[in-house]
Amino acid sequence: MDELPIIQKTYDLIQWYIPILNRLPRDHKMMLGERIIRNLYDFLESLILARYSSEKGNLLRSLNPKLSILRYQTRLLMDFKLISVERYEYIAKQIDGIGKELGGWINQQSPKPAKIT
Repeated sequence: MDELPIIQKTYDLIQWYIPILNRLPRDHKMMLGERIIRNLYDFLESLILARYSSEKGNLLRSLNPKLSILRYQTRLLMDFKLISVERYEYIAKQIDGIGKELGGWINQQSPKPAKIT
């Protein structure tokens, strides 16, 4: 299946990140870890829905704040010393890449101004 790069990047992030989240100490796993996992899955599902939607713009724009929430949740993991700085940097880089893809997709959906001839 020919997949959109943003969907594949999100899929790859989930595949890499969730085993780490599943190893968090129980008190953090039950709250922050589960929220991050749920947000990752919801984000992927929304991307797939947007791919097939005729009204992509609003759905894609609604994903920007969700990506920001994932950034902050991941930063909390580092600040609580639950993941290393190196892992945080890797995850942040992946999320930034997904954000750039999302921004490009949003711009692509924006109506183009009419050319004046």
